[in-house]
Amino acid sequence: MLQMLLKLIVLMFSTLLLVVIRVQVIQSQLPVFTRFDNPAAVSPSPARQLTFNYLLPVNAWLLLNPSELCCDWTMGTIPLVESLLDIRNIATITFFCFLGTLLVFSLWYPGDSSKIVLMALCLIVLPFIPASNLFFPVGFVVAERVLYVPSMGFCMLVAHGWKKLSNNSVLRKLSWVSLSLVLFVHALKTLHRNWDWESEYTLFMSALKVNKNNAKLWNNVGHALENEKNFERALRFFIQATQVQPDDIGAHMNVGRTYKNLNRTKEAEESYLVAKSLMPQIIPGKKYAARVAPNHLNVYINLANLIRTNESRLEEADQLYRQAISMRPDFKQAYISRGELLLKMNKPLQAKEAYLRALELDRTNADLWYNLAIVYIELKDPIEALKNFNRALELNPNHKLALFNSALLMQESGDARLRPEAKKRLLNYVKEEPQDANGYFNLGMLAMDDKKDAEAETWMKKAIKLQPGFRSALFNLALLYSQTAKELNALPVLEELLRYYPDHTKGLILKGDILMNQKKDIQGAKECFEKILKMDPNNVQGKHNLCVVYFEERDLIKAEKCLVETLALAPHEEYIQRHLSIVRSKIALLSTGEAAVVPTEKTAPVDRGESPFGNLKGTKNENLKGATNEQRSARTTNSNGNKGQAKPKKQVEKNSTDKETKKKSAKEIKDIEKKRVAALKRLEEIERILNGE
Repeated sequence: MLQMLLKLIVLMFSTLLLVVIRVQVIQSQLPVFTRFDNPAAVSPSPARQLTFNYLLPVNAWLLLNPSELCCDWTMGTIPLVESLLDIRNIATITFFCFLGTLLVFSLWYPGDSSKIVLMALCLIVLPFIPASNLFFPVGFVVAERVLYVPSMGFCMLVAHGWKKLSNNSVLRKLSWVSLSLVLFVHALKTLHRNWDWESEYTLFMSALKVNKNNAKLWNNVGHALENEKNFERALRFFIQATQVQPDDIGAHMNVGRTYKNLNRTKEAEESYLVAKSLMPQIIPGKKYAARVAPNHLNVYINLANLIRTNESRLEEADQLYRQAISMRPDFKQAYISRGELLLKMNKPLQAKEAYLRALELDRTNADLWYNLAIVYIELKDPIEALKNFNRALELNPNHKLALFNSALLMQESGDARLRPEAKKRLLNYVKEEPQDANGYFNLGMLAMDDKKDAEAETWMKKAIKLQPGFRSALFNLALLYSQTAKELNALPVLEELLRYYPDHTKGLILKGDILMNQKKDIQGAKECFEKILKMDPNNVQGKHNLCVVYFEERDLIKAEKCLVETLALAPHEEYIQRHLSIVRSKIALLSTGEAAVVPTEKTAPVDRGESPFGNLKGTKNENLKGATNEQRSARTTNSNGNKGQAKPKKQVEKNSTDKETKKKSAKEIKDIEKKRVAALKRLEEIERILNGE
């Protein structure tokens, strides 16, 4: 007795310890079960008691004859036993009679046989009691997994019974034949069952063969098809789930989500609204508590995410987020989604409050710190934005969006001390996202900031290789060539840019400038500028450069008229007024006979830095800006005055005499060359302007 007492004490304390550990695992909160998980648990008497007692013979039958196995026995798998007249009560009575007989035999008839039966009954009954629903409800109706330990006791009973039969000389052969048959049949069943577990789809389809009244099974088959992107077939299973269980919120949510994946937004919204109508409704003036499955609250999030695509329904979406928060104040995802919506509604201060509230619930979420950084960018507070980006990266050093956008923020700051860290983060980003051309493009922009032209060229080319037709990379690569005296290399790049984007104004202007200055193709340049004006007649830059073309063509009257029209578009531009004065002076000289056109072959080309009309040609190119706002986050570096002047060379009219132009001194030629180089270098700042388009 003392030894037995010690064993019982050890058993009790170990059980208590397991209970304590279990309570810690579930964080001292009972799991939330819905009426779909265990319908009998929420049923009134006597249906509750009759059903729970009927489940005992059902489990016993699974041990005795495991022919119809099902991976899920919840919902409507086993209909409720609602009346004493239900024929299934006979199975319950038979089970208790058989169990009572075994119990009486083990207690009242001494001997080894009774001890074996008692041990087998203990293995069957005791481990099963916590999952029996008899003392407290659980989250399932029947679960084959809880029969694992009881099956040991059942096997002991079978083995003991077979031994009794085999000891009988008359039944010995029959017992061996029966045992062999049982082993063979069960081996075949095991082999067949293994194929059911090949995939989620095969598992749940095998369950549907056993029971078609379980909506969860229809939903799970739909999920398996959904994972395979087979939305049309998945939709049919989800709809069937709603027909089997019309009040299943999750099934209607699945239908809505699938409709959304099929871009059938109207049907998706209708399904979400049905699911929402099944949620517990708030009754004004009445206090009550309702337990809601956490995943069911996603109906508010999903519906809000759907309707927020309509700009006129943003307030309605916000109301849904707030309703979800009111039902569960610790619903983190609702705060996150609402913060995104408030940013879209241009309410950054409220978005900030939403994200801060979410951070109170989870300060280890890198995505939340990242979102808060985006809010600070909207609030024009780059310092705080960078701090929050850094916090996100502390929690998740490989957070791709934080790496990318924090690097861009460092670029935008214009602080050269931050460039090494920005480059490091962009390199980490392209390591995580090697197929994203934006990462290589911004590495190229950083290299251009550092005057590393060869490195910038390499990064730009890699970006274009990954994303042919990358607008920003193509234009800035052409700009890089033009500023490093490789204008002829820029032409093929501009041709490719204009092939993808024929209306790219800046590309047309740069191409026209190169054609006029380097190729001496005035007609080609003229076509570029005329195309710009065809798209935008009020484009001052294009119109001004067309005036330059007219001047190159010696059509001073047309050039004057063109400049007058350009001045009307930009009356405050001093350089246009100055160039118009130069043209009119030329016309006046010609009209008085004081100047004559010298034959082309007798005129010497004058460097653009020395031409009396030199400042006219291409001056408007000073406003050329890098077209890079197609990338995720536009840069905002300021420009500096006159940039990228590209003045087409020309032959100048001399005095009415036929004297040849005197050669310039070596010093003058050297000064002219310096001016030419300086004009090219002024293009270096152009690519910094990333909000130009």
